[in-house]
Amino acid sequence: MKFAGVAINDDHLEIASLAWQALRAPTPHAWFDLLAKDLSILPQLRRCVLEMLEELPGRATGLGASEMRMLELISAGYLHPFDVFSHHKARFQRRVFDYWEAGALLEGLALAPAPAVSGLAEWPFSLEMHDDYKRLARYKESRLSLTPLGKAILAGLEDFSRHNPIDRWWGGTHLTNDRLWRWDPVLLVP
Repeated sequence: MKFAGVAINDDHLEIASLAWQALRAPTPHAWFDLLAKDLSILPQLRRCVLEMLEELPGRATGLGASEMRMLELISAGYLHPFDVFSHHKARFQRRVFDYWEAGALLEGLALAPAPAVSGLAEWPFSLEMHDDYKRLARYKESRLSLTPLGKAILAGLEDFSRHNPIDRWWGGTHLTNDRLWRWDPVLLVP
């Protein structure tokens, strides 16, 4: 398949530079502000901006969209780890995280002090585990289920961050329980 070429000009570079600076910023404000700009010169950028914002902890749940999708899939009966990974694009419906990051997200849900998911039989999700056939087989055969906390989060009644420490990066923003930037899609409603 051949794709039509696009001549890159200063407008492309200007928007790309703005996006890169915004992603690296210490708060999500500049990234959110991209939505007020004309991003059409980079046709996929607006979708990417929204999908990244959706990965910030949700106002009510403390989890990003991909973590919530994992809980939804487990609740719907998908019992094995790879069943809830993003490589099942049609089922997962999220495009932000890759294979290794999906493994880290699932571990975060299952190995937290107050887990939202139970049944993960092997960890850490690493190259070493993948190189060990028996460990990888145990991981694949894990039978996942939601804990009472996971069910309450999925129902919108609990917040993961009230029960667990948060310490991760979202672009250049360090998310911790004390600095937990949250996403609320209602912000986009005019």
